[in-house]
Amino acid sequence: MNTQIRSLVGTGAGKALLVVGGLLAVLGAWALWSALADSYPQLANAWLWGLVAAGATAAGTVPVLFSQRLSERVQDTMFGFGAGVMLAACAFSLVAPGIAAARDLGAGPWSAGLTVGCAILLGAAALLWLEHAIPHEHFIKGKEGRDGRMLKRTWLFVFAVMLHNLPEGLAIGVGFGGTDPLRAGALATGIAIQDVPEGLVVAVALLAAGYSRVFSVTLGMVSGLIEPVGALAGAAVMVWSTVLLPWGLGFAAGAMLFVISHEIIPESHRKGHENYATGGLMLGFVLMMLLDTALA
Repeated sequence: MNTQIRSLVGTGAGKALLVVGGLLAVLGAWALWSALADSYPQLANAWLWGLVAAGATAAGTVPVLFSQRLSERVQDTMFGFGAGVMLAACAFSLVAPGIAAARDLGAGPWSAGLTVGCAILLGAAALLWLEHAIPHEHFIKGKEGRDGRMLKRTWLFVFAVMLHNLPEGLAIGVGFGGTDPLRAGALATGIAIQDVPEGLVVAVALLAAGYSRVFSVTLGMVSGLIEPVGALAGAAVMVWSTVLLPWGLGFAAGAMLFVISHEIIPESHRKGHENYATGGLMLGFVLMMLLDTALA
C-alpha cells in the first residue's frame, strides 16, 4: 500500500490530486478563519499565524524538487539555528511574559516564578509522555515509542516531525490567546522563519531515506499542518480562562525546551559539526531576541 501511494504521487495524476487537495485545504482554512474573525479574533489570529508557520515549513521543502544536495554541515547549522530561535522564544516570548502575567494576577515574585516553573515541567513531561506513547522514527536515532513496528516507516518519520512541530503551534496559540498582539506576532514570525530551514531538512532526510522527490516534499508539507491545529487549541484554552495564561505560557515553553534538548541539539551535534551547529544556534537566538524586543 505504501508503495502504491508513492507511485501514485510520482505520476501526473498524483500531482494533480496534490494540487486539488492543496486548493481544498486552502479554502477550508480560509472558511474557518472567516468564521472566527468576527466573534473570536484571538482564535482567528492564532489560526492565521499557525497557517503562516505551516506555509513556511511547506516553502522550505520546495527546493528538494530541484536539488537533493544539502551537506550534513549545512543541515546541522540549520538545526542549530532553529534551536536558537526556539530558545529565545522560550525566554523572551513565553517565560518572561508568563511570570509577568502571574504577577498581574496577584502572585508575588516567588509564587509567579514557581507557577511558571511548574508549568514548564508539566510541558516537558507531556512531551516526554508523547515520546513514549506515540510510535515514531528519528532520522538517525531510529524507532521510538510504542509498537513502532506496526506502522510504515514513512509515517513514523511524519509522527516524529509532528511531535517536533506541536509545541511551536501551541506557543503561537498561547501567545495570541493571552499576550499582546505585537509580542505574539514577533513569536510567530520567529517560529515561521526557523520553519523554513526545518522543512528543507525534513524533506532532504526523507529523500535520503529512499522516497521520491514529490513524496518527500509532500510529507514535509504535511508535517507542518499540526502547527495551526496546535495554535488554535492553545488560543482556545487561553481565551476560555485568563487565569490559565501563566500556565499556558510556561507549558508551551516547557514543551519547546524539551524538543530543543531532546531532539534538535543532539541531532545537530551527532555528526561532528558542533561548531557550525553552535554558530547557527547563536545566530538564531540573537535574531529571535531582536524580533521580540524590537516589536514588543
